[in-house]
Amino acid sequence: MIPELGQLLLIMALAVSLLQGGLLLEGARRNRADWMVLGNPLAWAQFLLVAAAFGCLMASFLRHDFSVLYVAQNSNSALPLAYRIAAVWGGHEGSLLLWVLMLSVWTVSVASFSRSLPRVFVARILGVLGLVGAGFLLFTLVTSNPFERLLPAAADGRDLNPLLQDPGMVAHPPMLYMGYVGFSVAYAFAIAALMGGKLDATWARWTRPWTTAAWIFLTFGIGLGSWWAYNELGWGGWWFWDPVENASFMPWLVGTALIHSLAVTEKRGGFKVWTVLLAIMAFSLSLLGTFLVRSGVLSSVHAFATDPKRGLFILAFLVLVIGASLLLFAWRAPSVGLGQRFGLLSKESMLLVNNMLLAVATGAVLLGTLYPLFLDAMGLGKISVGPPYFDTVFGLLMAPLLLMMGIGPLARWKQDEAGSLARRLRWALPLSVAAALATGAAAGRISLVTTGGLALAYWIVASVGTDLFERLRPGLRGGSVAGRVALLPRAMVGMMVAHLGVAGFAFGVAMVKTYETERDVKMGVGDSTEIAGYRFQMRGLREVQGANYVAMQGQMEVTKDGKPVAMLAPEKRVYRVQSNPMTEASVDSNPVRDLYVSMGEQLPSGEWIVRVQHKPFINWIWGGCLVMMLGGVLAASDRRYRARQTQAATVPAGSVTGGQA
Repeated sequence: MIPELGQLLLIMALAVSLLQGGLLLEGARRNRADWMVLGNPLAWAQFLLVAAAFGCLMASFLRHDFSVLYVAQNSNSALPLAYRIAAVWGGHEGSLLLWVLMLSVWTVSVASFSRSLPRVFVARILGVLGLVGAGFLLFTLVTSNPFERLLPAAADGRDLNPLLQDPGMVAHPPMLYMGYVGFSVAYAFAIAALMGGKLDATWARWTRPWTTAAWIFLTFGIGLGSWWAYNELGWGGWWFWDPVENASFMPWLVGTALIHSLAVTEKRGGFKVWTVLLAIMAFSLSLLGTFLVRSGVLSSVHAFATDPKRGLFILAFLVLVIGASLLLFAWRAPSVGLGQRFGLLSKESMLLVNNMLLAVATGAVLLGTLYPLFLDAMGLGKISVGPPYFDTVFGLLMAPLLLMMGIGPLARWKQDEAGSLARRLRWALPLSVAAALATGAAAGRISLVTTGGLALAYWIVASVGTDLFERLRPGLRGGSVAGRVALLPRAMVGMMVAHLGVAGFAFGVAMVKTYETERDVKMGVGDSTEIAGYRFQMRGLREVQGANYVAMQGQMEVTKDGKPVAMLAPEKRVYRVQSNPMTEASVDSNPVRDLYVSMGEQLPSGEWIVRVQHKPFINWIWGGCLVMMLGGVLAASDRRYRARQTQAATVPAGSVTGGQA
């Protein structure tokens, strides 16, 4: 009866979500404290019901209950325990339930950590989140029930998609969904502020740590997905501009712009229109990504092949969310205000350019992703928009963005002088170009594009160094260097660290794009090939029996100048249930390069097609993502947000103004 219990719990969760949305929003409208006080218990009730339903689905997987259709389609009695757990979200129905669980986690977090905020404001936030949760619970129950029975029960399951049987997939979807769904909190804060007409620095201060937290999770999820594709798919790339990859990247771009826009709204009371629209668009793009993945319009290793009726439901929900939000914005926009004036050369203007570039980049990715789908839907033919388009357009937009990243943090609020900025950065530009040329020379080849990319990476580092030096000068602060560092606000340090992460990422991309080498060769036992000074020799082949697969494993010895470097063991696996041949690459990594070997098909002669690759500094790409995350964590944990939220309790609960900071 566990599946029936799970379905009953979801029905109860839907009822609680509808009650949470309707009761709290109406309570806020009437200023009924006795209704609004129910926000916290309703949020907890929703979370506990959804978590219990998720536990029922997981129990069905762990117990090999193949009378549940979803379990029979995505599991098998031979599937290892870790992948049985990952199989819970390995298909459409379970991943949607995971989405709803993550939304309930965010909702209960807001309810628990926002008690010091005005009661009316929190009630509106929880009400909006309740309605969003109700939409997804209704979608789950009507079109995507994970507890549907299969009668008679299957003797065994079809097994989890072999592509998903990788350690990266255990953590990738939860982290990605935490980021996706986390932007619903920024959306709810924006809608609550529009309802109350209160868009000011205080609202931005309350919203900022939640937005940063969602951005952290999404950064981790995207980075982990890139690492998984690199290791699991056997092609050796780290980003293919796959439509589903783009669907997660677009909310990240808009979320990055939102974080910077919130900084201006908090500090100067400006960019209010930008900030609200970015909050709406970040969550709307998350919903768009859900539509693309689950509508059946895409063919991708990341997509779920599903009934188009499901896509129609999500599309209707997306139109409702965007339409209602924009109507509310149009109603409240005249009372929002424009904030304080600022000069052409100022921190505000730099952040405005930053937002515009990120918005245009998002539009370019959106166009390249949807345009082929639009032509196909209109019967105008099929086209493919691939990496050449995205690399060219995105690269042209990111170059000025990275340049601004070096100038913006040093610019002053409201107005600055070109001469003053130039004097402060007088050494940064020549040192960056010199370091880029030296790096290219050391790598053996200097190219214009690569030098530009490396110079921008070094430029960001030099800018951060200049900013840090100025803030730690003994004349400005007393005590030791460590003591002066400790006095810096965490939000400021987090910004610096995140920018260094971007620099590391840009460095890794520039190096691997220019200096990577690969070779596809026929190899048998005893054969060898050489790339980038490394010699790869096939020492042997052996059959390996896995829990649910059989593999032919190569023994590849790698040497350099006659000295052993690594013994790699690439595999060609065949999973027993689905009989799918899969490539399992073998990688030897260190901070300056990866040696990557994957096995293709076996030839009639007994030889194997083998791909060997040398990828310099590719790990700096994922290392840069981790450093960006660290910067986000430092910024979100700034004690000023906690202290000022406590002070918010003094704001009248029913305050509804359109004042400016």
